[in-house]
Amino acid sequence: MTKKKKRELEEQQRQMQMLKQEPEYEILRKKTIKELIAPSGIDASNIDHLEIISNTTRYARSFFVSALPRMCTFPELFRDMYLFGDINTSVYINPVPESKSQNELNKVINQLETERIVAADRGNINRESILTQKRLEAEDLRDNIASGFNKLFEASVVATLFAYNLQSLDAYTKLLATEMSKNLVGIKSAWAMQEDAFKSNLPLMNDKIKRTHTFDRASMATVFPFTTSEVGHLTGIPLGFNKQTGVPILFDNFHPSLTNYNMVIFAKSGAGKSVTMKTLISRSSVLMGIESLALDAEGEYSAVADALGGINVVISPTSKTIINLFDIEIERTKDEITGRERPILNVENKIEDVTQALLTMARGSTRSEEVNELTKQIIAEAVAEEYTKAGITSDPNSLYEASNGGIRRENLFKEKKQMPTIGSWYKTLIKKAKENTDPNYQFHYSYLLKVMKQYVRELNGQMAYFDGQSTFELLDGTPFINLDISQLEERFARPLAQQILLSWIWEKYVKKNSEDKEKAAKKRVLIDEAWMLLPYPEAVDFLNTMARRARKRNVSLAVMSQKFQDFYEKPEAQAVLTSSDTKLFLAQDKSEIPYIKEVFKLSEGEAAFLTTCNRGEGLLKVGSDTAIISIRPTKKEFEFVETNVNKIKLIQEQKQKEAQRNNSQS
Repeated sequence: MTKKKKRELEEQQRQMQMLKQEPEYEILRKKTIKELIAPSGIDASNIDHLEIISNTTRYARSFFVSALPRMCTFPELFRDMYLFGDINTSVYINPVPESKSQNELNKVINQLETERIVAADRGNINRESILTQKRLEAEDLRDNIASGFNKLFEASVVATLFAYNLQSLDAYTKLLATEMSKNLVGIKSAWAMQEDAFKSNLPLMNDKIKRTHTFDRASMATVFPFTTSEVGHLTGIPLGFNKQTGVPILFDNFHPSLTNYNMVIFAKSGAGKSVTMKTLISRSSVLMGIESLALDAEGEYSAVADALGGINVVISPTSKTIINLFDIEIERTKDEITGRERPILNVENKIEDVTQALLTMARGSTRSEEVNELTKQIIAEAVAEEYTKAGITSDPNSLYEASNGGIRRENLFKEKKQMPTIGSWYKTLIKKAKENTDPNYQFHYSYLLKVMKQYVRELNGQMAYFDGQSTFELLDGTPFINLDISQLEERFARPLAQQILLSWIWEKYVKKNSEDKEKAAKKRVLIDEAWMLLPYPEAVDFLNTMARRARKRNVSLAVMSQKFQDFYEKPEAQAVLTSSDTKLFLAQDKSEIPYIKEVFKLSEGEAAFLTTCNRGEGLLKVGSDTAIISIRPTKKEFEFVETNVNKIKLIQEQKQKEAQRNNSQS
């Protein structure tokens, strides 16, 4: 060490020693953390507020929740308090022992019954009815607690509001009381208890005022702040509004951040799932150029097709529309090494898809146990023979033939071959049945020839609308294509049509898309009332396959259904859920909640909200983000998205009045 550095070090040590001897430093050195962060003082002499004395004096007033609505709903109940400016809120929750819950509820039930009898004796029918309903609710709650399905809690909510002057504090107090009253929540100033209420709101876990209310498990969720994120992408359509924050939710289910583009929507009848999907289809078509195709099981989407300039295709026993199950198309796949696209014709996959559909046909609505692996083998052999007879192989060129005697050269003078049909397959089945004398085979041939007659047009089959060459094409660039199957019989014909059409859509609509995202159009395939497919294993298998493979072709599969439980209880159908990054739950029946909670790890608050929310409101989960969404179609959109007959009538009447008014003015 140099002499200079040594002198500098000694001087620093001398100055430090002198500093330690000064009184100011000694005082600072002995202060605790509590003393350093605490205000200079708190004046608690006023009965309705505190004065917090510091560098900048603030005023504080503490409140407690004094009244609640009879029925607590989530998530609006305490939202305004939690988000109200400079405010701290504490919640104290204590579970009530089951024995105490039972005793208290029995007292309430007895009291209500006594009051009901008095009301009946006095002829007060309205009060008698109200008291009867309350007693039944109390009995139901008591029974649920006894069964372990519910529980009671005692909870108190304390809040402290801050301001920099008394005038502002008074104004904020009135405003907060007004906002809370909109939800029938009463708050009271902790009169003459401001100090205790203030201490109760410190992180000391000591409730000094104990103004408790009783909640059951569902209503307890109203107390918890709803943990949400702002679901939204930088690009997308305004799907709705965040019900908590009022911020518009931009949604793009083709966003690159998502692992897949699929979505599922579950909602009870009347909750608004069709309106939601129609709103999504119309806005994404206009704003993002997304093409959509719907399997319309209930005949609800024709107005959307008309509004967007799309097409409606009706499939029924009386229509001339034919969908050929055997249609096969060339697809373009990207070479993993070179990155270049090349055409392929996957005949093996097509044989499997056709076989699966014919198996469903063979099982019929009774799902006959006579259909087994040997039946499948017989069907598959006849399907393979049909493509072989047509000269269709894995070579893409084999799908075409020279036209008008022209010279076959590249794509010049080529036209697509006539495809096999169910009718031609049935004839092949007859031929093979005659050739095979094995008794085991003969039983299955006999069964197939008997049950498959109904699908053959030449034999005047009742369900022959899938036999013959397809009568139309699914053209790229069409904003919306609606395949209406609502006129088919619901029990079996409609689910069968869904399966056949899914296979056909894959060939004629999905496979047209390039694997190169830059070249591929964004397409959406909607399956309405997907629950119809679940009883048929081949249909479920194809649905799962499509869900897994859709993203590769820049396609979003949108599955809509009423009961989540149907998918929960069928493990083979759960692949649809795991392959969907976007989930939308609108209003649910209470019976659905346990299953949704288990699979998607919903909080008590989220689960409770789904049983109380209004039409068009729900829980939107996009990847790891969650938000409460409110979907509100515009007045113009309501004209073609609304499904409620009464509302449609009202819209039509309003339009007629406007037209009459315009005519009179002109």
